[in-house]
Amino acid sequence: MADQEVSFKDSVDLMFDRAAATLELPPGLADQIKANNNVYHVRFFVKFRDGYRLFSGWRAVHSEHRLPVKGGIRYAPSVSQDDVEALAALMTYKCAIVDVPFGGSKGGLNIDPRDYSESELERITRRFAMELIKKGYISPSLNVPAPDMGTGAREMAWIVDTYRTLHPDDINAIACVTGKPASQGGIKGRVEATGRGVQNALQEYFRHPEDVKRAKLEGSLEGKRIVLQGLGNVGFHAAKFLSEEDGGLITAIAERDGAIRSKKGFNIEEVFAYISEHKGVKGFPDAEYTEDSRSALEDDCDILIPAALEGQITMHNAPRIKAPLIAEAANGPITFGADEYLRDKGTVILPDAYLNAGGVTVSYFEWIKNLSHIRFGRLDRRHEEIRGNNILKAIETMTGKPAPANIRAELSYGSDELDLVRSGLDDTMRTAYLNIREIFLSRENVPDLRTASFVLAIEKISMAYREMGL
Repeated sequence: MADQEVSFKDSVDLMFDRAAATLELPPGLADQIKANNNVYHVRFFVKFRDGYRLFSGWRAVHSEHRLPVKGGIRYAPSVSQDDVEALAALMTYKCAIVDVPFGGSKGGLNIDPRDYSESELERITRRFAMELIKKGYISPSLNVPAPDMGTGAREMAWIVDTYRTLHPDDINAIACVTGKPASQGGIKGRVEATGRGVQNALQEYFRHPEDVKRAKLEGSLEGKRIVLQGLGNVGFHAAKFLSEEDGGLITAIAERDGAIRSKKGFNIEEVFAYISEHKGVKGFPDAEYTEDSRSALEDDCDILIPAALEGQITMHNAPRIKAPLIAEAANGPITFGADEYLRDKGTVILPDAYLNAGGVTVSYFEWIKNLSHIRFGRLDRRHEEIRGNNILKAIETMTGKPAPANIRAELSYGSDELDLVRSGLDDTMRTAYLNIREIFLSRENVPDLRTASFVLAIEKISMAYREMGL
């Protein structure tokens, strides 16, 4: 069975082909949508430690049916051109699914950031950014990167500064990347965005009892046993919100050095703090530990959330996956062969192209904020507060009674930037799921939610191409 596996890029292309086959597209249009437009492979030297070292990086542009194109920059020793192209394609489909008007792109640098000091990483990042900027692969109007695995707000701040140095006359320079620190033009809620989007998507799924029943589950998220793979930024926030706000029970956490289990559930803040101090989960108190990290994927649970790397559920371990519902917080965690096996088995999968779109959605909000040169809520927050107070006064006048303090606080509150970002993200994830669900339920030749999400994306992208006459 394992011999039938294909690469990450081939998995994405096969999933695309499966969806495209259900549509009647003009000849050649599906190939046009699927193909990567271009890939820039750059090699550059950086001098440090009394010598020089050669670095290799990529920036792939999958589709320019919308501009700018959007996609993160990944720092990892496993980065390859195929992976960058696959991730760029997923970004195109992801943006289309959630109605974010970007094309898809992705970048990667073949390094392990843990091998370098902060000052060394800054020099590497600035040099990589300079190479991309010179060729137009970083630009607020053409190509807008964001953080990904191995990068964060710090790296985005370095890139912005490098871009502004090279383009001091660009009034929108700060919009050349998203995921920046709030003090450098970032937006509140961006760090939590992908994990928050996972929560919003699962909340919407559980609003539909017939969908929940299809996964052989019932009720709400409260009390559901959740296995999480990867306690990075995405996994941490998804698990934190699902456990603290929805009552989910995180019964197992798989990390690089192994997995920990607890039937009573984990406090995510405590586990995250332990990992930060001890560089792993081994030794976490009151937990069962196993060195075989991926074995946790096979645990008996209600929801499995792979939030680490691609290719974690394969034809090799798919037969042992017990979770009736899988929420793909990572990109490509399930291979094409395993995806078909699990579907035939009856497993419901909330696909990555939809589920982890929270990051690019809030990146879009940040980009809009940067172009408008004003923070969200600045113009209307106090107006909302005054209007709420006037409503309260009217109610109190009519009833002759003072409003309870909790109601007064709720009605007189003016939304700030974080409130608006969370509201916009929730609305985006809910609307996208309803669109995917409608395709799945109304078309007999669409067998699952993944195919439905690809169909949704292909239909939107093909319409854009045809309207432009391309």
